Amino acid sequence: MMRKKTLRALIAVAFLIVALITGYGWKENTQPKQVSGTLTVHYLDVGQGDAALIQCDGKSMLIDAGDNSKGTEVRSYLMKQNVETLDLVIGTHGDADHIGGLDVILYNFDCKTVIMPDRKRDTKTYRDVIDTMEHKNYSLTSPKVGDTYSLGEATVEIVAPCGDDYGSNENDYSVGVMITYGESKFLFTGDAEENAEQDMLQTGIDLDCDVYKVSHHGSSNASTSDFLDAILPEYAVISCGEGNDYGHPHAEVLNELRSRGVKVFRTDEQGTVVAVSDGKNITFNMEPSTSWLSGR
Repeated sequence: MMRKKTLRALIAVAFLIVALITGYGWKENTQPKQVSGTLTVHYLDVGQGDAALIQCDGKSMLIDAGDNSKGTEVRSYLMKQNVETLDLVIGTHGDADHIGGLDVILYNFDCKTVIMPDRKRDTKTYRDVIDTMEHKNYSLTSPKVGDTYSLGEATVEIVAPCGDDYGSNENDYSVGVMITYGESKFLFTGDAEENAEQDMLQTGIDLDCDVYKVSHHGSSNASTSDFLDAILPEYAVISCGEGNDYGHPHAEVLNELRSRGVKVFRTDEQGTVVAVSDGKNITFNMEPSTSWLSGR
């Protein structure tokens, strides 16, 4: 975290100098919220898909649940983490490798808030999720950029989708969130591709983060140079399946990350990746990958 902290310190000093020259003072909310516990982020190994469990102060949230064959596996993992209630569940978008296992989760856990994009899909996978929600009397919450949710002392902010005119590219409608815990920031963008990334940048939302869950499993259609320059991650986690048919992660994305000195973790090589933050420092359950091997 030293590089990030040094950069932030320099920015803070520059701001102070400008404030002294112009006569403007510090705003009260410029300092990160003080926290007293830990935030744990589990990037689950679900093969070619996405699933992440976030826990803080006895509260839990889930982002995606892998494909249709992974629901029971994700459920078992949550139970081993003593999860009984999910305060927030996010299905980033309707692709089967993201919401395929979500019906199992919705059925077996008490889910308080369920967020998915307002995009109906004519698939059995999507219908299974909606049918389960109706059976459990859950209401579906549409994502709205700028909305925030509390997860213990952590804050979850919706940062995408920023547009509703992406045509048939369902990836760009992905729900994106920034999870902030003290000074630590974790960014998730589902399968958002270049157009969605550009829209996020144009909103002026602060996307600077410490850990970036690489969009679209490391596809070259996402994680553009402009986007990576804006988010400035120190760490990145790629969720993809070993020997997958898509060649994920693509060499172009790996090269972009490597050129910026980003430390990369990969579920295809390393299994489930777990990050723990105390609000200042982030530690992982393993060392970063050193292979830099693309999936093709």
